Amino acid sequence: MANDLVFSSEESAMDVDRVHRWLSEESYWARGRTREAHDAAMAGSRNYGVFDGDGGPQLGYARAITDGATFAWIADVFVAPEARGRGVGSRIMQGIIDDLEPLGLKRTALFTEDAHSLYEKFGFQRLTDPESWMLRWGRGYEPSRE
Repeated sequence: MANDLVFSSEESAMDVDRVHRWLSEESYWARGRTREAHDAAMAGSRNYGVFDGDGGPQLGYARAITDGATFAWIADVFVAPEARGRGVGSRIMQGIIDDLEPLGLKRTALFTEDAHSLYEKFGFQRLTDPESWMLRWGRGYEPSRE
């Protein structure tokens, strides 16, 4: 049930070891991420978690990279496999929206290969002007095109 899910934006609440393990071992986008890179990413972001009740284990994680005034990028959204189907993704996204909305940001963006329907529930839309967006890959990060 969703009512036993607790959202937090408190940095001290995050289970950093668990989150790093999820992302570096189980995600398709951050597989192999070093602990140093993970710690730096968290340090430069607003971090969010969903927990199994008060004091329970962390079930989900996401972060937002933002200037706090005009733009945010939501990244590293992950739900523990054993918690999928419990509404963790929806709870974390609602918490993020509630946290960012008062900032009055012009744009909030994210990238997903498989969770479009989740994000659409929170007002995210597929790009209407993809020709305006550009991307520069860092050295060694360009995806293979098969």
